[in-house]
Amino acid sequence: MSDIAPSTIAFEGHFAREFPELAVPWRAEEAPDPRLLLVNEPLAVELGFDPGFLRSPEGLRLLIGNALPEDATPVAQGYSGHQFGFYSPRLGDGRALLLGEIAGADGKFRDIHLKGSGRTPFARNGDGRAAVGPMLREYIVSESMHALHIPTTRSLAVVATGRSVQRETVLPGAVLTRVAGSHIRVGSFQYARASNDIELLRRLADHAIERHHPSSSTEVNPYLALLKGVIAVQARLVAQWMLVGFVHGVMNTDNMTVSGETIDYGPCAFMDGFDPVAVYSSIDEQGRYAYRNQPVVAEWNLARFAESLAPLIHDDEEQAVALAVEALGGFRQQYSAAWFAGMRAKLGLPEGMDDAVASPLVDDLLKLVQEARADYTSFFRNLGKAARGNAEPVRGVLLDLPAFDDWLERWRARNPDADAMDRVNPVYIPRNHLVEEALAAATNGDIGPTAELLEALSSPYVERPGLDRFADPAPESFGPYRTFCGT
Repeated sequence: MSDIAPSTIAFEGHFAREFPELAVPWRAEEAPDPRLLLVNEPLAVELGFDPGFLRSPEGLRLLIGNALPEDATPVAQGYSGHQFGFYSPRLGDGRALLLGEIAGADGKFRDIHLKGSGRTPFARNGDGRAAVGPMLREYIVSESMHALHIPTTRSLAVVATGRSVQRETVLPGAVLTRVAGSHIRVGSFQYARASNDIELLRRLADHAIERHHPSSSTEVNPYLALLKGVIAVQARLVAQWMLVGFVHGVMNTDNMTVSGETIDYGPCAFMDGFDPVAVYSSIDEQGRYAYRNQPVVAEWNLARFAESLAPLIHDDEEQAVALAVEALGGFRQQYSAAWFAGMRAKLGLPEGMDDAVASPLVDDLLKLVQEARADYTSFFRNLGKAARGNAEPVRGVLLDLPAFDDWLERWRARNPDADAMDRVNPVYIPRNHLVEEALAAATNGDIGPTAELLEALSSPYVERPGLDRFADPAPESFGPYRTFCGT
């Protein structure tokens, strides 16, 4: 057992100290019988933690906020948010706590944050707790996103609490310890703006600039530059989601970060059969956050961010609006450029190819894949085999074979780079049936399937022997698939 004690670990309290208006000092609920389910050892080392200590009884209590350094200042963060388009002025961390910031090996600060740690003043009618399944889902999917090189919050550990949680049934409880560049959201700015405290808004913007968009500080209008910076990182992020078939499921403004990291993996899923209107969240009855709507919703959320920043962008309201609208006009162009560049890469097309040639190849193929509801991930991975001369794996899942054969001839004439395709088209994603299988086993005390799935997902672009079932599409008996937020 390590001899490192919590007193030697420094949790900085930058947010808690600098923004008392946006934070409520709070402590995590005591867990009666904490038991480690997962710990992310490489991430622990990166953050300066001894994995051996984190596995110890004292380490587990640190991970769930029950044994913190004396000078730690855990807080529940306050924020507002548009949830499914409806504004809620006071949301906040109802079942979460920011323990503080840790300086990693690269010198950058990262938040250490809990989820499922008990009721806070923001809890409203919730119990503040979380079940094992949803916390493991976030661990699995967030670590998969990291391996796919998509900006994301990370998962450090999941600890079972030894306390039951009442949902539709009684489930074992757990706490997720997650890591992020920060937890500053569009909703954080909405909360500050609603207070009518312009100096608070300015301090929050300055903090976001320093932590995430430092180049904005040298611009003539740093707050307009901040808006443009957040637009840029979100345009790239959502394009990356779309390129791997990821459906976030609950793109409320309180779930959009200014850092450009994916956050809050609740009712999320990766598409199986390609379907632009795919919705997996059980509460998204109108399809607001369907796969194809994600870029539109991101733009809408960014407009809410611009509204919050407007008083800082210019003293004159009309000029502030004009500058913000002009900045927002760049979102679609940046998103489209990032998405199209990604699709070209998925098809192995050279960067210098004329868009007039590349665009029909992309559009025509997506129509064929949609018509057949072909499995999105395996289709694009198998397309690399077609570039090497074996088209049968992709031909076998399409309906309009004459149209595909025509497309194939046009595409092969462009000499697609199969090796380059394999570097961007994953073999392994968190397939929904495998995630559910792993979560069900873990809920019943067997963490083995989760560990096996995480191992496969750790190198998503490298095909490995013995892992065929992690690459196979869901069986026909699986579905329709619905996910739940866990509260």
